Amino acid sequence: MLSLRIRIFLSMIVLILIASVLMASISIIQFKNEAKEYHQERLDRKENAIKEHINYVLSNTTYPLTQNNLPYIFKDKIHELADIHNLDINIYSLNGKLLKSSKGSFSIDTVSPAIPKYIIKLVQSSIEKRYVDIKSIDGIKNRSSFSQIKDDKFKPLGILNIPYVEDDGFYEEELQNFLIKLSQVYSFMLVIAFGLAYFLASYITKSLKTISDKINETSLNQKNEKIVIEANSREINSLISAYNKMVDKLEESAVMLAQSEREQAWREMAKQVAHEIKNPLTPMRLTVQSFQRKFDANDPNLNQKLNDYSKTLIQQIDTMSAVASAFSNFASMPAQQNENLNVVDVVELALDIFNEDFVVFESKKEEIIAKLDRTQLIRIITNLVKNAIQSIPENQTEKSVVVTVKEENNDVYIIVKDNGTGIEFDNREYIFEPKFTTKNSGMGLGLGIIKNIIENYKGTITFETELGVGTTFTVLLPIIEK
Repeated sequence: MLSLRIRIFLSMIVLILIASVLMASISIIQFKNEAKEYHQERLDRKENAIKEHINYVLSNTTYPLTQNNLPYIFKDKIHELADIHNLDINIYSLNGKLLKSSKGSFSIDTVSPAIPKYIIKLVQSSIEKRYVDIKSIDGIKNRSSFSQIKDDKFKPLGILNIPYVEDDGFYEEELQNFLIKLSQVYSFMLVIAFGLAYFLASYITKSLKTISDKINETSLNQKNEKIVIEANSREINSLISAYNKMVDKLEESAVMLAQSEREQAWREMAKQVAHEIKNPLTPMRLTVQSFQRKFDANDPNLNQKLNDYSKTLIQQIDTMSAVASAFSNFASMPAQQNENLNVVDVVELALDIFNEDFVVFESKKEEIIAKLDRTQLIRIITNLVKNAIQSIPENQTEKSVVVTVKEENNDVYIIVKDNGTGIEFDNREYIFEPKFTTKNSGMGLGLGIIKNIIENYKGTITFETELGVGTTFTVLLPIIEK
């Protein structure tokens, strides 16, 4: 895109060129019109002079004034007339037949071209009894006047024809000289226009260039300088004043934005910490309630059950402890503590906190070893299963949540499938965004957090859903660290 300076420069040059072309065009048209008027007036003068001479000859002849006597009357006089007036002269009968001509090659005894009938009609129908025929032959314009010859009683005797070839040599030479002088003048003006256009373009855009550079350097994250130049244009001064006011407001906005970002960061951290602490509390509460409800002092497997309940509670307590430690260290989430885990055992153990009978675990392998963080893996399973249970309406008769673990191509797949209500179409693109939720309670951080955990392992989480049928979440985690 051309700059403003070049546009101003080119505009002035184009204006000079257009003016020169227009001036030359007008001059050419004017010269042609003058030449046309000159030839028309010259032919009229010549024709009037010849007709006066013809009338003089007719008034002094001894022959009776009839059409048939015209060749005898002008037998010798027609050449004299042609020499005096320096034009060819032809005399025709009223029906267009050539009677006498000043051209030496013409002869009455030979057949000569007659006047076209349409010209005879035009001569007879005109008020002046005259017609001028204009034709171009080999690029040269030829005029030919036709008028009636009359006797002393104004009775038509014949038709006078005067051929006239337009000689524009004088006007063409004058036009050529004028165009040469015009081109010299405009060439000089063009040189001056180049310098003037460059000076004006630079002068006008100098202040704009300064403003443009300042605007390009303007940033919200730094101290911006004001423009202190004084331009000679009221509009540019208004632009400079507006920029300086914008710098002041931008500085105020930067301070407010920094304060707002700090407050927002603390709020987001507090929400995440609250969410991460709340997640383990629910399974712990369910575990304690289940233990209280099923406790039997005489149960022979009491020690084993106490051990399982203790492991579950300890895992959730470790999760809360990790979140609390991370918060105390001003980190958004716990750092990964990777270890070689049997994903099948960890997932199955994580499901023990859910007392719903319709939560089913499936795995064709008893052992799939991957290097993962135990706490974060449990968090992934807990969030997905909890969401799957909550997606099934309480009044639904058949409920199903199936958790499947499998290994394919050095990747471990964790699939959580439910037969709940499904995800609305408008909500699908926002499902992993923080703070997005369709529940009446909760802050919508769960799926966003576990998505970050999974992506930190260079894994993926996807879902397929159908309204009224259910939703399937698929987590892919690489077994071998990539």
